[in-house]
Amino acid sequence: MNDDPQQKDTSPERVDEPREKKRARLIGGPGMLLVWLYGVMVVGAVSRSVVQISTEFEHAPLAYSLSAVAGVVYGFITYSLVRGGEFARKAARVCCAVELAGVLIVGTWTLVEPSAFPDKTVWSDYGIGYLFIPVILPITGMYWLRKSARQKDAA
Repeated sequence: MNDDPQQKDTSPERVDEPREKKRARLIGGPGMLLVWLYGVMVVGAVSRSVVQISTEFEHAPLAYSLSAVAGVVYGFITYSLVRGGEFARKAARVCCAVELAGVLIVGTWTLVEPSAFPDKTVWSDYGIGYLFIPVILPITGMYWLRKSARQKDAA
């Protein structure tokens, strides 16, 4: 047995192992573009809803609340993509599905019953005010997350 405190014990029981395996990055290649686009959508949706809720909430509470929800969803997806790892990948896919459902439901609702929305939301008319990015982004995100998961499994 070695009593020298300067010498490090490298026996198998004492070797320091990483606390957690390295997370698989989700933001390489096209993922970086997704993070950038979701980041822009976070800023757009959150800033829009904060201004609308703080200045004229009584005018269209449903529309402004839905814009705030959209901003939170975008923020969570952005965080999940940056965080990486398998759990984050699954969470991002679920959030992308929720986002797509929200865009389709709200988009259809605004076309069928425009009086329910005296003002626009991020998802109104399938995101026409945002160049249809709200309907394209979750489809692209789910596709990329699925494709990158397959590539990871193949490696």
